[in-house]
Amino acid sequence: MSQRACIELIDRDRYPVDAPQSTVRAAVVSEAVAALQHDGCAVLPKFFSADGLEALTAEAVARKDQAYYSDNKTCNVYLGDANPERPQDHPQNIFLRRNNGFVPADTFAADTVSRRLYDWPPLKDFIADCLGKDELFVYADPISNMIVNVNRPGEQLNWHFDTNEFTITMLLQAADSGGYFEYVPKLRNRDDECYEEVKRILDGDRSRVKRLDLHPGDLQLFLGRFSLHRVTENTGTTDRLLLIMSFAEQPGMVGNPYRVRDLYGKTARVHEAIAGQPVRADSLLD
Repeated sequence: MSQRACIELIDRDRYPVDAPQSTVRAAVVSEAVAALQHDGCAVLPKFFSADGLEALTAEAVARKDQAYYSDNKTCNVYLGDANPERPQDHPQNIFLRRNNGFVPADTFAADTVSRRLYDWPPLKDFIADCLGKDELFVYADPISNMIVNVNRPGEQLNWHFDTNEFTITMLLQAADSGGYFEYVPKLRNRDDECYEEVKRILDGDRSRVKRLDLHPGDLQLFLGRFSLHRVTENTGTTDRLLLIMSFAEQPGMVGNPYRVRDLYGKTARVHEAIAGQPVRADSLLD
């Protein structure tokens, strides 16, 4: 796919991502930076052109039957094991229902629209500017760097933190009822897990919870490593399909092997190579 073809996937009048000197682009970036600094989330509405949304959605629909559904139907917010050294009501020992699926990255060949958009340098540079980063790298995890989250009717993805600092999501198809994205901005930081604050949310405190009204074609930039978040139960009759692209500030960053296998049903050679030592910029729980 040529550069022209990539830009045609996007509403270029609103989002001239390939024009670094554009005043329109600069304004979009400025608004995104401010939103992320405020609460760790920025939404760019109607980011895709009609043809672009149709093409990306078609690829997701064609692959949704390849989504992996974990046998582990419950998980804690770190998507890890329980900690027997902690009290029973500690966040590490509180397990929540999870029954959504993920289409792994390796189902998207190099010539797919989704993969070529992910690999397109102007998009990566635009995202870096919105995040206030000097440079971003393609997430080196071949299983999870670009995935589709599938929430069929009755399914949900409960409260959790992400492995990587930021995630780029694109809603392709909404649930006709439910399936809301909810988050708690900046609930933990690089130096503190803030367990008491996490516990309050798990106990039902919604005083800090925000809910987004996302629409197909919206682009969301989200600091999911620090903000607890979830997708509520799909109470409608249509599948909710979300394209997720991950980038990193460091080259070579991959997912925790345990977590990758649990979410996607497999790992790759790169996970064996790190021997339990994935690259991280902090010491927070995964």
